[in-house]
Amino acid sequence: MTAADRRLALARDIAAAVAPLLGPHLALKLWDGSTAPANVAPDQLLVRFSDEGTLAALAKSPKLDTLVRLHALGRIDLENGDLFDLAERRPSVRGRDLLRAVGPLRLARGAAAFLKVPAGDLKLPGEGGPNAASGRSGDPDENQRNIAHHYDVSNAFYRLFLDRRLIYSCAYFQDWNDDLDTAQEAKLDLVCRKLRLKPGETFLDVGCGWGALVCHAAERYGVTAHGVTLSREQLAGAHAMIEERGLQGRVTVALADWTTVAGAFDKIASVGMFEHVGLKNADAYYRGVRRLLKPGGLYLHHAITRRAKPGDDRKLRPEAKAIMRHVFPGAELDHIGSTLSGLERAGFEVQDTEALRRHYARTTALWCRRLQANRAAAEAEVGEVRTRMWIAYLAGVSLAFARGSIGVCQTLASSRTKSGSVALPGTRGDIYAP
Repeated sequence: MTAADRRLALARDIAAAVAPLLGPHLALKLWDGSTAPANVAPDQLLVRFSDEGTLAALAKSPKLDTLVRLHALGRIDLENGDLFDLAERRPSVRGRDLLRAVGPLRLARGAAAFLKVPAGDLKLPGEGGPNAASGRSGDPDENQRNIAHHYDVSNAFYRLFLDRRLIYSCAYFQDWNDDLDTAQEAKLDLVCRKLRLKPGETFLDVGCGWGALVCHAAERYGVTAHGVTLSREQLAGAHAMIEERGLQGRVTVALADWTTVAGAFDKIASVGMFEHVGLKNADAYYRGVRRLLKPGGLYLHHAITRRAKPGDDRKLRPEAKAIMRHVFPGAELDHIGSTLSGLERAGFEVQDTEALRRHYARTTALWCRRLQANRAAAEAEVGEVRTRMWIAYLAGVSLAFARGSIGVCQTLASSRTKSGSVALPGTRGDIYAP
């Protein structure tokens, strides 16, 4: 028996010991095609290990980041299902239960055997760019590099899973069975109605994406709209939308950092952009928005949030670190309490906050399903590894929203006036009326 045969036999032995803890709907598949348990149903979800170097990589670096890399490279994969199925069927097994089932001696033998095996190249395409896990300095050049890493992938790629207007933020489902186009248009309208946009007003969208909100606000509410983005791909898409809809002169979009925007606006929105600001820059950001807003004006702040912890502990979970490293360089989330206090410190009065967590769980799930359905086209556009990474990312954040690990809130604030007057009615019933 060769050394490779002995390692395979050891892997089979360990897999057989673990299999009883996985439940009836989950099984393991090794690189030789053997499974644990040995007999599996045709539709049973299989976690497949493509080569012995995969186990070597996990033995040498048993971290979530290693799993992310192995999955993105196709060396750990699922058969007969996807990550949503895995989350649904995953047994509630503790680490010590697995250790007890395998046994310390067998585990030590396995680790020793596979530590000698080359793990293979785990580097992902595009690495070596932005320092993803460091947070944001606020430097405009760094901001643009980080934004380009995520958003300048390809407009054609985003068309494969976003709605027809390329809106890359939480949709608003007036009915949970609404499709993405319907729910995203409802979100655009919700933002405009909360801001009480009126003909003749000036409107700024900070982080305007592909231009959907500025175009909608100009077409439906008669405002003069300006948007800024740091993505060249988004800028090109926004210019195309403006021209297609004949909104030249009423809508402008610029490639600019929020720190460089000048002027005074009646209303301002930021939808899904604050995550890129960086927490140490948050107060400066709120003050900057306040300076751009006319007295008595309204600001809508839409951002993903994390849960507040005792002592305001901002230690990142491994999942968050993986997303920052491979998908969203420099991204940071704040909790809603910090958002509200930051707005107040900057001279805003908070008027309303709405939690949309369940809406984003459904939005990201629909994005993931659409990307899975268009997988071949996505791989042709951006490559297999990036496609696998994005599918895993979208599934992961959808599950995080569904479970309440992260949330998303829309907060409406007004700039304070000496008289205390606010250009809002006494209730918000008309905003949510059918």
